Amino acid sequence: MGFLAKTILKRFALGILTLFFVSVVVFSCVATLPGGFAEAVLGQSATPEAIASFNQRLGLDRPPIERYLSWAAAAVQGDFGSSYASEGGLGGHTRTVASLIAPRLANTLFLAAFAALIAVPTALFFGTVTAIFRNSIFDRVVNVFSLSMVSVPDFFVAYVLMLFLSVKFDLFPSLSVIDTDTTITQRLYLCFLPALTIVVVSISHMMRMTRSSIINLLSTPYIEMARLKGVSPARVILHHALPNAWAPISAVIALNLAYLIAGVVVVEVVFVYPGIGQLMVSSVFARDIPVVQACALVFALVYILFNLLADLVGIITNPRLLHSR
Repeated sequence: MGFLAKTILKRFALGILTLFFVSVVVFSCVATLPGGFAEAVLGQSATPEAIASFNQRLGLDRPPIERYLSWAAAAVQGDFGSSYASEGGLGGHTRTVASLIAPRLANTLFLAAFAALIAVPTALFFGTVTAIFRNSIFDRVVNVFSLSMVSVPDFFVAYVLMLFLSVKFDLFPSLSVIDTDTTITQRLYLCFLPALTIVVVSISHMMRMTRSSIINLLSTPYIEMARLKGVSPARVILHHALPNAWAPISAVIALNLAYLIAGVVVVEVVFVYPGIGQLMVSSVFARDIPVVQACALVFALVYILFNLLADLVGIITNPRLLHSR
């Protein structure tokens, strides 16, 4: 078995172990929150008898360990159970967790893809340009902007953009409410503000890593030799420096792409975007543990897969790592 195949198997094994720990931590945190699903549905005025009957109906009267093991055994087989909200009779019919998550996940993936198509090329462009013209006024202005955006929380950027682009100038809607009947053009228009928020927050990391990686490579002997041979600056960057900088750049891009999917919880809540992040927040408030568990596993799986992708790209782009030592 080759070194690359062993690396993939090790990462998958660690990923499965990570998913297990994530499920345990999330289940424990939600289970220990004050109150419960019965109190959230029936209200504080509910009698103890009504709460006990409600919990028995949903199986919430069983010990937490027993409930977790039962859920985990079904989840391994692809069955994440049913939402407590639907089983509690709120909607009049039972809805599975998968049916709740699937459309929300599709919306989140659309928003993440929209933001990635803007963020990744822009970060690579500005990171490369600032590396070429380092210590210039342009480089310093871009660095100040990137450092500022790293320090600013997501919700603040979202509200600032909403204030200027929605309230003052009325260019884009402040709420990104979409459904299955929304066309692609309408989706792009409604999703522009949340996508722009994600771009502004995530672009700084990719841009700074691209800049630092290329600056380090520009001082290496083979780059100096290429310059002495009269190779054009553009060719030096595109054909010599940038390919060798892909390992660290790809790692940062992969982590930021994972953030575009798993880190949009705050953005989705601010813009009332019907994604998986907003579903998870509402489920936490409702103590709907099966939905929270499934959402957390989706987020964890996204980070694991993108970390694996970053490792593979780093190994493939560096031939020295393809051979074990």
